[in-house]
Amino acid sequence: MSRPRIGFVGLGQMGRPMATRLAEAGYPLTVFDAAPFAPIGSATSATALEGVAGVDVLILMLPNSAVVTGVLDELAPRLSPGTLVVDMSSSEPLQTRALAARLSERGLRFVDAPVSGGVRGAIAGSLAVMAGGDPGDLDELRPLLGVLGKKILEVGPVGSGHAAKALNNLVSAATMSVTVEALQLGAAFGIAPETMNAVLNSSSGRSNTSENKVTQFMLDGSFASGFALQLMAKDIRIAVDLARSLDRPAEISDRVAEQWSRIAAEVTPKTDHTQMYDLIGDPK
Repeated sequence: MSRPRIGFVGLGQMGRPMATRLAEAGYPLTVFDAAPFAPIGSATSATALEGVAGVDVLILMLPNSAVVTGVLDELAPRLSPGTLVVDMSSSEPLQTRALAARLSERGLRFVDAPVSGGVRGAIAGSLAVMAGGDPGDLDELRPLLGVLGKKILEVGPVGSGHAAKALNNLVSAATMSVTVEALQLGAAFGIAPETMNAVLNSSSGRSNTSENKVTQFMLDGSFASGFALQLMAKDIRIAVDLARSLDRPAEISDRVAEQWSRIAAEVTPKTDHTQMYDLIGDPK
C-alpha cells in the first residue's frame, strides 16, 4: 500500500523537525513556509499553489488560528475533495470547529492534532498528540502520527484536540508559576533553589516543571526549552476564553492568565517560557 502524499506548511522550531521525521520515514513530502508560500528543503520542488493540489494529507504547524485560516483560505480551493487537513497548531477550539464546517462544504476532511513535548520531542518523535475528529480519519492518520509521537490520544470530535492542548498548557503554566514562587520563597528563607527543588521532586509538590525544567533550563540560566513565553500566554488565553464561552468558572485560571499576559507583554517573541524563573522575581 502506497503512503499518502503529504503537504506540510510551517517550518518553525517544531514544524521543521516534524517534517524531517516524516521525510526520513519515507513519506512523499512537499514542505512550505507559511508566508510567503515557498518550498524549503522539500522533496518536491513546486510553488505552494501548484504543489498542494496533489497531496492526500495537508498538515499545518502554524502560530495561531488566524494564520491557519489565512493559509487555508488560499490553499483549500486547490485541494482535491477528500483531502485530509490536519491542524497541528495550537489553535482556538471554537474557531477550529467553524473552520472544519467550512472545509466540509468543500468536501475536505479535518482533524485537529496539536502536540506537547517541545522541540526535543519533535526531534525525537516522542511528542504527545491530542487528536480531535472523526474516528475513521483518526485511524487513517495513526501511522503518520506515530512517526511524530509516542502517545496518540483521541480526545473527541473536531476541536477537542485544540481544547485539550490549551487546557494542558494552562495546567503546565499554573504549575510553573507556583513552582517558581515556591523556589523564590524558599530562597528568601535560606533554602537554596536546588535544595527546594529536590524537596519538591521527593514529595507531593513534584511536577513536570520541577522534574524537567528547573534544573535543566532555569537554574543553569540557559532558558532553552524551545517553547516561547508568548506562545504559552496565548495558549492560556485560549483556555480561559473557552471557559468564558462555556460559562464556566475559572478563578485560578484567570489569575494565571493575568500574570502570563502581563509578563508576555514585557518580553520578546524569542523569550523562552522557562525564563519565568527570572521574570516573576529574583530568587537570589
